[in-house]
Amino acid sequence: MDLISPQNNPNNYPCPIVGSNTIATLVTNNNNNIISSSTVTPTSGTTTTTPPASTTPSRYENQKRRDWNTFCQYLRNHRPPLSLSMCSGAHVLEFLRYLDQFGKTKVHNQTCPFFGLPNPPAPCPCPLRQAWGSLDALIGRLRAAYEEHGGRPEGNPFGARAVRIYLREVRDFQAKARGVSYEKKRKRPKQKVASSAQPPAPPSATLADATAASD
Repeated sequence: MDLISPQNNPNNYPCPIVGSNTIATLVTNNNNNIISSSTVTPTSGTTTTTPPASTTPSRYENQKRRDWNTFCQYLRNHRPPLSLSMCSGAHVLEFLRYLDQFGKTKVHNQTCPFFGLPNPPAPCPCPLRQAWGSLDALIGRLRAAYEEHGGRPEGNPFGARAVRIYLREVRDFQAKARGVSYEKKRKRPKQKVASSAQPPAPPSATLADATAASD
């Protein structure tokens, strides 16, 4: 949404508040909708302006928005075009397979001599695919975006059983083909640091013992 600057907006005007020493400036658009505001407090020779608070979206939110726009564009380009309400888990699987053409991860075929080798010694004609980790994170973001846009959790196509099975199969096959493991590493319990306290010194000999020893 394009914001109208206060200098060029004819609807920008000071609005005094009765019974207050502050003056509120309202910035409106052509529809007289308030889009920002600021307050000015008159003081002796100085003017203090409080700008509207602004929030910067996180990296996750930006990526989620881009993924959602990509999926909606895919639905519009689908033949026949699909609406979001008609989308099912089968369409999500089609979308994931469509993304494979943009993948950058080498996934060896079972007939490839490098099948199961994590570091192949030479290039091979095996295709490039989307890595399982990227697909899993993508589905998580799209699942959240679907519900943020008014979708019902029980009807979320990104959480369909077919999608979960597909992701599991992709994970298992890529683990075998690439010779890598996607199993989560268990955190080792922290070992307690041994106490560095020295053993107590033996009690000193009494005067009587010392005398007996000297005799």
